[in-house]
Amino acid sequence: MGGGGGTYFPGPTDIDRLEDIARREIKEKKLLKPRRRVFLSFRGRDIDLVNLFRGQAKKENTDLDFIDFSLQVPFKSENAEYIQRGIRERIENSSVTIVLIGETTYRSAWVDWEIRESLRLGKGVIAVKLREDTSIRTPRALIEHGIEPLSWDQKRISQAIQEAAESG
Repeated sequence: MGGGGGTYFPGPTDIDRLEDIARREIKEKKLLKPRRRVFLSFRGRDIDLVNLFRGQAKKENTDLDFIDFSLQVPFKSENAEYIQRGIRERIENSSVTIVLIGETTYRSAWVDWEIRESLRLGKGVIAVKLREDTSIRTPRALIEHGIEPLSWDQKRISQAIQEAAESG
């Protein structure tokens, strides 16, 4: 006659015990920090300093994802509209835009457009000097919008990213 080989159904005390375990697990779980997608705006010839910036920033703040690409195409090219659509999509998918300022960044029409487009899309914009040099000029769009460049201080930059993302 019947052997003991059926399916086990937990009783009321087993279910209560499992619910208690689940509740404790949920309470003990730390809230995950949201990842920050950061659009980087820079001049292609500064790529070595930009890569150094990326590395240091990720070390300081591991929840950052950088979105960018270096353009070698003139701003007034036949592909400009197509390129702008691609950049606009990257900016829209970002929390914040960081403008990395090198010696010739102020002359870049692309950087100027990316700053203006970021602001138009309601994104916070932060500017960072890649070198401490008083002769480095600030892009016009940053000046017009009263955005003061920060020094290369990863703690201050992380704080600025957080503030800009929350206000955007």
